[in-house]
Amino acid sequence: MANDVSVLSTKPTMKLGYSRATAPAMVAGRRDFFSYRDLLIKDASNGAMRGQVMKAITGMTEPTGWHYHTCEGQFVYALKGWVELEFAGSDMLRLETGDSVFIPGGLPHNELRTSDDVEILEVSIPGELGTVPCEK
Repeated sequence: MANDVSVLSTKPTMKLGYSRATAPAMVAGRRDFFSYRDLLIKDASNGAMRGQVMKAITGMTEPTGWHYHTCEGQFVYALKGWVELEFAGSDMLRLETGDSVFIPGGLPHNELRTSDDVEILEVSIPGELGTVPCEK
């Protein structure tokens, strides 16, 4: 049992994280048609996770282009509106209010269209999320 405790003590320490809707932490993001609210998970989890709420400033005017993310995975939950996505090797998917999708890291995809009022919760593991343009 002592060995289990010593293994746990070598893990990076996580701490309580709290994000208030009345005082949102707005940050720059990947797309200029979204505003991004940081949910302060990255620092609290010592980089293990990242959480943001993306809200449309305007609907998309053109697809983002094929890309993938350098992460283990992304969880996406539509809070409001809709977004249409396509993934390599599968048909188009329309994510509507209340729908969710888990996107494994490295999976090529393309965001096609959004409603003008789309609002999305996105959580990724780990906290760093890179975007790499790619072919379908």
